[in-house]
Amino acid sequence: MKIFPAIDIIDGKVVRLTAGDYDKVTRYEITPSEAAKSFASDGATNLHIVDLDGAKEGYAVNAEAIKNITNETSMFVEVGGGIRNLKQIEDYVSNGASRVILGTAAILNENLLIDAVKMFGDKIAVGVDEKDGLVQVKGWKQPTDIDAVEYCRKIAKMGVKNVVFTDISRDGMLSGINSEIFRLLCQIKHISFTAAGGITGIEDLAALRDAGAYAAIIGKALYEGKITLKKALEYEKDAG
Repeated sequence: MKIFPAIDIIDGKVVRLTAGDYDKVTRYEITPSEAAKSFASDGATNLHIVDLDGAKEGYAVNAEAIKNITNETSMFVEVGGGIRNLKQIEDYVSNGASRVILGTAAILNENLLIDAVKMFGDKIAVGVDEKDGLVQVKGWKQPTDIDAVEYCRKIAKMGVKNVVFTDISRDGMLSGINSEIFRLLCQIKHISFTAAGGITGIEDLAALRDAGAYAAIIGKALYEGKITLKKALEYEKDAG
């Protein structure tokens, strides 16, 4: 199982939200580039970045800060937030992003998702943000009536190979994961799941590994010292 430390960005700064609430922001005195380099120095080879301004506004607000990271590190970097068209995908990929996450755009514009998968293959992931079993869009602000698990089954048949699945109600809460939903998701064939939301300690990583998750995203637990990156990376080494 791969480990992706997370960098969420608002106004060019590193932040964490509590349960997806933009009114409950914890800000950290470190720049995105500094955070990325710190993770790399601790042994991380993968990085998850979200432009939270972009997710809310509908365009890549913090693209320059993200490009600085992809240009300054050699990590595998996946990027999400505010990516609504093929041009923005191409821009990130050409500037060093290893994978681009489509969230709102994939869910509300199926043709864009189909075209993106055709053009960029496994460089595309779909971000499925779930609350109360349903998909949320537009920076976790707008609910839909789409069943999150059924949607994952649907896009697997469309050729999507990677899903970043976030349990919004647990994200930033340091409350542990919902292991049941990830056990269910990992039964879906031909798709790899990256888990986010609530990962707090080693026991959560063990549960995700045992469920068959491809990767785990760790955010607030790292910044708040609940888990060390070096300890988390032991799960990556165990997986080879």
